Amino acid sequence: MGKRIVVGGIVVFVAWTVVDFIVHGVVLKGLYEATASLWRPLAEMKLGVMYVASLIAAFAFAAVYAYLVRPKSLTAGVTYGLLFGIGTGVSMGYGAYSMMPIPYAMAFAWFAGTLVDAVLGGLLLGLLVKE
Repeated sequence: MGKRIVVGGIVVFVAWTVVDFIVHGVVLKGLYEATASLWRPLAEMKLGVMYVASLIAAFAFAAVYAYLVRPKSLTAGVTYGLLFGIGTGVSMGYGAYSMMPIPYAMAFAWFAGTLVDAVLGGLLLGLLVKE
């Protein structure tokens, strides 16, 4: 099981990194530029911390699936991802929207991006991690 968690965590991390680049680097680029006063300048951003945090989250996501989700299947993986994505996406997008002066479109995109990340992660784990 340990090897599958490691492989699953790495695969989920790579998938999340690609989706997040598309969401944050392409789709939301204009909104980030329009709200530049809310963010650190690019030279001051702590991207290493962000990647380490994302890697830890991906391994935790894979471990929860491996140890707690039964039975292991594509359907179970997608369901796990959907439920996880709704829970974390709402808190990520709308929790931030309730406290920060961000545009609604950004809040929705954070929610939707988190949901896509989680469903894709669950789908990949459903394919990779078996009983």
